[in-house]
Amino acid sequence: MTLLIGASPLGAREPVCYSRDVNAWFCWDYVRDRQDELVEATSAHLQITVAAVALGLLLAVPMALAARGRPRAESMVLGGSTLVYTIPSLALLPLLVPLTGLTRTTVVIGLGAYCLTILVRAVLDGLRSVPDDVRDAARGMGYGRWLLLWRVELPLALPVVMAGLRVATVSTVALATIGTVVSEGGLGALIADGKNTQFNAELMTASVLCVVLALLLDAVLLVVQRAATPWARGRATA
Repeated sequence: MTLLIGASPLGAREPVCYSRDVNAWFCWDYVRDRQDELVEATSAHLQITVAAVALGLLLAVPMALAARGRPRAESMVLGGSTLVYTIPSLALLPLLVPLTGLTRTTVVIGLGAYCLTILVRAVLDGLRSVPDDVRDAARGMGYGRWLLLWRVELPLALPVVMAGLRVATVSTVALATIGTVVSEGGLGALIADGKNTQFNAELMTASVLCVVLALLLDAVLLVVQRAATPWARGRATA
């Protein structure tokens, strides 16, 4: 995408705020004229983020359950997930390309792997936060291992897990922009194009939308957390 030269496409405004003559950072004309493109990029960014976080959570829960209570296994799981996070994203995604191609799947897998650093630790910390006397009481009521996990431990661990999920989601919104290296960057594609072409309105609008998307997802997860953990909300207001 490039800046307009002089007037708007319809010749109604002379010059528009994103023409070469003006090239403003904040331009409502750009938002209105390129609305379809912005919606498409934001939708793609949202889909990548949700898929990556869901993949990370799907992997993190069994990894944490398999490692908890086993110090050596826990160290290996935490160390492995942290090691993945140390790989620069500009290197990780190209490493996946031979396996998954220049597709959205490549970005989702890469970002999902990055989420493990936060989510595995959050699940482990959440399970550790469950009081031992609660576990003992549940066992005394006849709860077996799996019933104890699903009916007692995971619900009580949920506030800590959701806090980690919120951090992972917000960070993934930012990291998703790097998907431009495999042509699947969502809003990152607009940010990169705006930077390369010195298109101020495109660069600023896409950046603001990234921030707004992160705030909205965080707010949604906060509402979900409060709805799913009414006991924690009651304790906080007591």
